[in-house]
Amino acid sequence: MEYKKLIPSFGCRDGQAVILDEGREYFSDDVVTLSRYYSDNGADALLIRDLSDSDEDHERTILMIKEAARAVDIPILAGGRIRRLEDIKKYLYAGAGAVFLDGSNEDNVDLIKEGASRFGSEKIYVWLPEIRYLERAEEFGQLGASGAILYDCCEGEKGWPGQGEDPVTSRDGICMVLSGHRHIPLLVYCDQDTPEAAASFLRIPTVQGVVLTVPEEYEGNCMNLKQELKMRGIAVDTFESEIGWEEFKLNPQGLIPVVVQDYKTSEVLMVAYMNQEAFDETLKTGKMTYYSRSRQSLWLKGETSGHFQYVKSLRLDCDNDTILAKVRQVGAACHTGARSCFFKTLTEREYKKTNPLDVFEEVFDVIKDRKEHPKEGSYTNYLFDKGLDKILKKLGEEATEIVIAAKNPNPEEIKYEIADFLYHMMVLMADRGISWEEIMEDLANR
Repeated sequence: MEYKKLIPSFGCRDGQAVILDEGREYFSDDVVTLSRYYSDNGADALLIRDLSDSDEDHERTILMIKEAARAVDIPILAGGRIRRLEDIKKYLYAGAGAVFLDGSNEDNVDLIKEGASRFGSEKIYVWLPEIRYLERAEEFGQLGASGAILYDCCEGEKGWPGQGEDPVTSRDGICMVLSGHRHIPLLVYCDQDTPEAAASFLRIPTVQGVVLTVPEEYEGNCMNLKQELKMRGIAVDTFESEIGWEEFKLNPQGLIPVVVQDYKTSEVLMVAYMNQEAFDETLKTGKMTYYSRSRQSLWLKGETSGHFQYVKSLRLDCDNDTILAKVRQVGAACHTGARSCFFKTLTEREYKKTNPLDVFEEVFDVIKDRKEHPKEGSYTNYLFDKGLDKILKKLGEEATEIVIAAKNPNPEEIKYEIADFLYHMMVLMADRGISWEEIMEDLANR
């Protein structure tokens, strides 16, 4: 199913998030905190406008976008200060899923074509500052833009020319104009952040989503707004169970156990129980809600501690009697303050870890520790001391060794050389401040 998107928008200036609402600016939380909040609470993407006034602040904004991209699991659309192809690359390399260019700037016309050719059409959007620029949407699409972001579509004299002398500025009139548009998918800034206003735009076939400032009554929570839109018949991405509660096999108390894992590491965090009300509330809010057997009441995890668990997936086992929840855990899962409730070792034998994620992270942690806490005689510290050129030279040598080993029929030599290459590559990553998570995210995006 093609879901309609809710995309919170904010600007970035001087390292801070700037909320743009009805022509006024409000400085809000830091960019990373705000981005993570929207991502956790049902946003389908984020739109970040670079409001920097200087090259120095522009570089700071690029860094903020990079940190936000690391923190969230949804795409980021970024733009606002693009003058050349290199600027597009900076946003994309910072982690933006796509970049938007101002369609009212004629200098950007060639950049749209160049950017689509260099990075792919899906990476390029065009920003339409007024609805009259919708007339050029077909042209922008032919140049390679995969979508358009329509801003200020109900702004008095900037509106779409009607049959008379006055422009079309009412939302109904604008919706009629948009309904006749077929040239390029649209994201539309919502003039009023209400379910009614959002729904009026989202019912239009070519409108893929609305860009908005989530209303105060929803506390910036897109998931709550989505529930309102779903009641109005809008197809939005919410949590819905494919298996009804009546098919679950419950214990004598009418409860089902829930095993909770970290969605990235698969670490088991805790075990709790749900009744039907807790299950329904979890689906509705996207936050893990349980039934407390001791208090005999619902229990929103994190309500008092702030250690919320944001749902990534819920699965039912083969006997329909246990739920496996993958979550993003904020802080500690255990009431003792431990990350996981399972920290008491009963018995254990030593074993060799071969899980790629564990091995890569452990080796990388050692390399990063050597950088911060040098150890005499360490080869890793020798590389850091010699600098980037030495690291690159060794990396090139190891890459060549892989090529040579690949010509040898004995696969053992290839494995050895690949391991050597990966070690030197991690030294480079540590030297340049790149994490495994960033590499994996980039691969996933491809």
